[in-house]
Amino acid sequence: MLRTRVLPSTERQPVRPVITASLDLAARLPRLILEARRVSASVHGIHGRRRAGPGETFWQYRPLVTGESASRIDWRRSARDGHLFVREREWEASHAIWLWIDRSASMGFASSLAMASKVDRALVAGFALAETLVEGGERVGHLGLTRALASRRIVETLAQALLADGKGQDADMPPSAPLPRLADAIIITDGLSPAPALSARIATMASSGARGHLLLIADPIEETFPFTGQAELFDLEDGLSLRVGDAGSWGAEYRQRLEAHRDAIREAEAAQWLAENRAAVEAANDWFEANGLPLKDHRLF
Repeated sequence: MLRTRVLPSTERQPVRPVITASLDLAARLPRLILEARRVSASVHGIHGRRRAGPGETFWQYRPLVTGESASRIDWRRSARDGHLFVREREWEASHAIWLWIDRSASMGFASSLAMASKVDRALVAGFALAETLVEGGERVGHLGLTRALASRRIVETLAQALLADGKGQDADMPPSAPLPRLADAIIITDGLSPAPALSARIATMASSGARGHLLLIADPIEETFPFTGQAELFDLEDGLSLRVGDAGSWGAEYRQRLEAHRDAIREAEAAQWLAENRAAVEAANDWFEANGLPLKDHRLF
């Protein structure tokens, strides 16, 4: 027989088993993922800013300017042609990634088919991502709670901030504020908020040019709706309830509506991507219209 339970607010907080599981998961995540992403210019980690500044990578030589300290002279390069040169390094800065972990009432739902509640899964995933990203040279913070940090104790720091945040258990969507330009956000939620409201919130966060990733957490019962006979359905956040005479007849329509809800979220994300990249897409289309497909005369299909 299937059983469900709802965690009270005191149990939707990060506890030591969750923190330990997060660190274990972070230790097992493939390091190849981080290494592969460093190849791209847009990857996370320490990024070159294409100008002189603090860093470790050589950028350029330039002539010594009057008033500069002699300690900045690169004597080996200067000895080649008798002029004094300064060796400059490329300005490198870490990337800021912002987490938001949903701890609202619906995240406290757990069934007998699940090994853990949704909020526990969300906390483990969020903390593991934070640990792995910091190891890769990133700065990680939680929206509305902490600064973006590169601390080796990032998991404990985030856990303490969440423990002290009682109001966060009433919020089912991230804060409505633009993110810093070029930052990334990782939203971990069950995605059961109304799709238009969630889409609008994502658009607000991305309005300054930030990028985002949405990780949906679901209980097996929420995916399959395996109920039959009489059942009573509860809305954990609004307090509404609905009695169903034949729950089995609802299954197919429920799954269709769930998929439609997720499709609406995907479409909102796709529309946001198109809005952010509209100029590049239109420029590419204009070029193809004016010049045709490259090497089209040599294509075999």
